[in-house]
Formats: sequence, C-alpha cells, structure tokens
Amino acid sequence: MRLTTKGRFAVTAMLDLALHGGKGPVTLAGISQRQSISLSYLEQLFGKLRRHTLVDSTRGPGGGYTLARSLERVSVADIITAVDEPLDATQCGGKENCHDEQRCMTHDLWAKLNDKMYEYLDSVKLSDLVAQQATRKSAVSVLQDKRGKEAAVSA
Repeated sequence: MRLTTKGRFAVTAMLDLALHGGKGPVTLAGISQRQSISLSYLEQLFGKLRRHTLVDSTRGPGGGYTLARSLERVSVADIITAVDEPLDATQCGGKENCHDEQRCMTHDLWAKLNDKMYEYLDSVKLSDLVAQQATRKSAVSVLQDKRGKEAAVSA
C-alpha cells in the first residue's frame, strides 16, 4: 500500500485552497509558499484537479483557482483519484497475477483493504478537514489567550 507525496500534496493543496478561497481565487504561488510545495509540482496537480472538475481556474490579474464544487461534495478519495494516485495494497494492481502469474493466497485480504481504504477516504469530505482546522485553530487561540493572561498576571 502506498500513498505517495502526490496524493498527500494534492489533499494539502486542496485544503489550503478551501481555507483561503473565501475571498476569491487563490494563487498557486500562495499555496506553494504556505505549504512548501514546489510551484511546478502544484501546476501539474492542479491541471489534473481541473480536468476532474474539482477546481476552476481564472486567468489574468487577480486570477487563480477556486473550488468547482462545494466542500461537502469533494472527498479525499476524489482528490487522490484525480491526481492518479493508486490506492492499491495488492501486488498485482488487481489483476490477480500476484504470484507466478497466479492469484496469491492473500489477494482477497489486500483487495478488501483497498475497498476499506477507498470507503474511508470517500467518507472524509473537504468540509470535514476545514472543520478540523477551525477546531484546531480555536484550541490554539484559547491556549494562547490563557498563556497571555497568565503572563500579564505574573508581570
């Protein structure tokens, strides 16, 4: 089973787009800077995401990318599939020629794992990831406020 940087970066970039896209198109340069992902790599990924109608592009000054669907309608599986990331735990890519051109003894195990992985990733929506980030930022803000008040009291 492998989920390479292609899939990880695509999900990260889409989450960044979702978090920063409320004010209009988001530039790949901005995503590149915030997420430390190569601009040329993002261009390749976003070409695939656009072809799979997950993002729209706007050219010219003030241009960039926006989500083509609502956050609730984009799953992590959609993103990973769009960038051609294989989610396959089998050795044979599902062709059942795993061992000396024959089906291996554990083929069904790995094929079921593939199904479960896809099922899980399809159940996680971009809106879920955005909500997790909001919760995380809220928790950090509360902690920072608490530390700030403690520092003011001790001063």
